[in-house]
Formats: sequence, structure tokens, C-alpha cells
Amino acid sequence: MEMRSTFVQVGSIFSAFGWAFLFHLQVANAQTVGVTATVAIVSSKEKGDGKPNSSDVVVWLKPLSGSAKREREPPIQGSRSRFRLVQHHKRFDPHVMVVPLNSVVEFPNLDPFFHNVFSMYDGKRFDLGLYEAGATHNVTFDRLGVCFIFCNIHPEMSAVVVVLDTPYFAVSKSTGELSIPGVPPGRYLVSVWSERCQPGSITGFPREVTISESNASLGAIRLVEAGSLLSPHKNKYGYDYETPNPPIGIYDRR
Repeated sequence: MEMRSTFVQVGSIFSAFGWAFLFHLQVANAQTVGVTATVAIVSSKEKGDGKPNSSDVVVWLKPLSGSAKREREPPIQGSRSRFRLVQHHKRFDPHVMVVPLNSVVEFPNLDPFFHNVFSMYDGKRFDLGLYEAGATHNVTFDRLGVCFIFCNIHPEMSAVVVVLDTPYFAVSKSTGELSIPGVPPGRYLVSVWSERCQPGSITGFPREVTISESNASLGAIRLVEAGSLLSPHKNKYGYDYETPNPPIGIYDRR
């Protein structure tokens, strides 16, 4: 009888804490908002060659000190700390990836030939060496900044890994739309980056914004295209790539 009473008491305590936890979770969720924005990349040259593409623009929010809701800020790594940057058809997928600081990124080779992934520029520096089809190598991105990723064999392959110390970020779609979920109301510094904009050409950023339920839009962000930051580039030894051989088979050239 005494044991049964103990179980009832434990069950009551667990139930009370369980309901309290769920209530706290619901309140926390109710106090976060989805921040939206629309990016438009305008070409400095009138090309008129189809629909505009405003994809792969990175926008992030950095909480400012004294922000009212900062105490509920989640860990930087969040619930996902491993990412995949796939090599397939002589391309990196995705082309632009944003990861929190100290994230691990996998580089699987899904092509039927060798690759040599490297980054010798700003941000995390590494050289994965030559590795065969089906192999995977990992890199821990423990340095903030923009990392330009290339293949030492295939000069047409390029990617970007942006490493941030905030969990509030998004990458724009081709239409320019983006959404940053789960942002607590408060004061933030909003920053913007695009590989199609030269350093210094993005004016008006970073800038301070105040996020609330009634003010959850960053509005329209207009950028002027000024050439790609990724091309031309050298190989990992600092030299030009060798002239490609004539097409010899799979994917034209290995």
C-alpha cells in the first residue's frame, strides 16, 4: 500500500513537471516569430536574358547585448551540427551553405572519379587531398567567416560555406524570398552577403532592427550585382589550372 502511494506521488510530481514543461514550451514558441525578407539582385549591366535570379543571398540576425529576449537564445549549434556538401556531376550541392560555428560538414564524392576539395582562402583553410568515388571526408568549421570551396582537379566546381555565430539565418530562393524561423522579439544587427556582390558594394548593412510580432519583416533588400567573388581562381598551389583535355567519357571530362 505504501509503495502504491509512493508511485502515485511520483506520478503526480512527474505530471506536474510535464505539464509545466509543455506550458513553458508553448509560451516560448508563441514568443518567437518568423522574420521574412525579399531580396532583389539588380544587374549593373542591362542583359535582358530572362528572369532575374536572386538566389543564394545570405541574411542573418545577430542579437544585440541588452536585447529583451536574449536569455531564450538557443545554442549556436542548434539541433543540427552535421551538414553535407555533395560532389556530384562535377558540382557541389548546395552551392551556398550556411552553418553555425563548430559544425561538421561532410564532403561525399558521389562522382565516378576522383576529387580534391580544398579551401585556401578566407575562413577555414583545408585540403582534403585526392579521394576516390564513394569516399567521404569531414571538415569542422571552427572559424567564423566566408569559406570559398573548390576542387583542385575541376576548376568549374565551386561552393561557399558561410560560418556564423548566430542561429538566425536564411538563404534566399531564386525569387529572392527568405524566412528566418523562431526569432525571439528583440534588437538585432542584420547583415547580408552575396557572392555576386563585391566587398563594400552592399550599402546600408549591417544595420540595427527591432523584431516583434508586429514588425517581423525586413522588407525589400536591393543589391547591385558586381561580378562573382569565385572566379577566376587558382588551384591549391596558387597556379592556373591546366588546359583541359578533349572530352573522354563520363561527364565529358574527369
